[in-house]
Amino acid sequence: MNSYDVLVVGAGLAGLQCTRILAGYGLKVLLVDRKTSLAQGIHTTGIFVRRSLEDFSLPGAYLGPPIRHVRLYSPARRALDLVSNHEEFRVGRMAELYERWLRDCRAAGAEWQPGVSYLRSEPAGRGTLAHLSAGGRPESILARYVVAADGVNSHVARDCGLSQNRRWIVGLEDVFTGVPLDGPPRLHCFLDAGIAPGYIAWATHDGESVHVGVGGAGRGFQPAVALGRFRTTLAGILPLRGRTADQRRGGRIPVGGILPRIVNARALALGDAAGAVSPLTAGGLDPCLRLSELAAKVIWRYLASDDPAELTPYDAGQFRNSFRKRLLMRSLFQALAYNPLLELGCAALRYSATSSVARRIFFGRGSFPDVFHLATPPNRANDSAAAIAKPQPARGG
Repeated sequence: MNSYDVLVVGAGLAGLQCTRILAGYGLKVLLVDRKTSLAQGIHTTGIFVRRSLEDFSLPGAYLGPPIRHVRLYSPARRALDLVSNHEEFRVGRMAELYERWLRDCRAAGAEWQPGVSYLRSEPAGRGTLAHLSAGGRPESILARYVVAADGVNSHVARDCGLSQNRRWIVGLEDVFTGVPLDGPPRLHCFLDAGIAPGYIAWATHDGESVHVGVGGAGRGFQPAVALGRFRTTLAGILPLRGRTADQRRGGRIPVGGILPRIVNARALALGDAAGAVSPLTAGGLDPCLRLSELAAKVIWRYLASDDPAELTPYDAGQFRNSFRKRLLMRSLFQALAYNPLLELGCAALRYSATSSVARRIFFGRGSFPDVFHLATPPNRANDSAAAIAKPQPARGG
């Protein structure tokens, strides 16, 4: 039976980011994903915000042109234009970015197993016995620590005693290429409770690709129907008539904020599995990157020392506090998801005294707390590299 320092389940942005850092620290890491190709089943639009672009070394070759312009539409399609002095957004070519980071993971020494499904796990001594399936063939491995990066309905989090998401919206979008760009790259956002109840519809055109999508919540919300209706309203805004989408993306987006229990002595949760998504904007890439870096640091410290106190910087309490206002605003937005009220709200935003609210939502830098100071990076001069590099198989089970 193979043994690893860390098992990472899920090769999305969170799992890849955490894996490549952990492997770079010298840990023996196994990364698995049920997909056979990282180009399959991409759920995110891939919009990186300015804060991420400034704080992380994202490879520009896999990012679209910068977007400074936002146009917000009321239910009656009255538009409010917002322009930033900064490059606020860039749309990532996520399949290519995932493949690049996967190459980085493997170059750092991580082991990659695609087409592997997570079945269940259980405590085994001081580690975890994880049961996997590769092409219908069962396999079990021992891991000193487990990272749940397997999405909104994380089975890893469930089995390891972590919290699970209970609140989400459903998003669906079509992606087009070769659509002429009229004017500067722009993010179009539509408030319309009849199409996107409790959230927005959007069309992002950066000159390379167009992402047209809807998100919403509620029993009556049918994403495919809503997306079809929304596309018919875009005549005069985007020339999509007669065009067939290159791909369709969709999935659940957690909007309940950081979950109460995202770490314990066996495992921690990342990305959507941790609820690390803004409850108001549903933006999750920036929190994903920040938590992944913090997770790698605390895992290293914990495995080197065997001291549970090293996991404290990853405690959810400090992050949940930062989401309180956004949770309140989401509840208010859902309660007022009635087009006449949304129309009044959009009218108010057009006044200079209140337009700063819209600018703060779209261009603000407070989407997720800065976590870089919460755990110092590993220092091989002070930590025992030998204690990390040599796996210590769990006993029992």
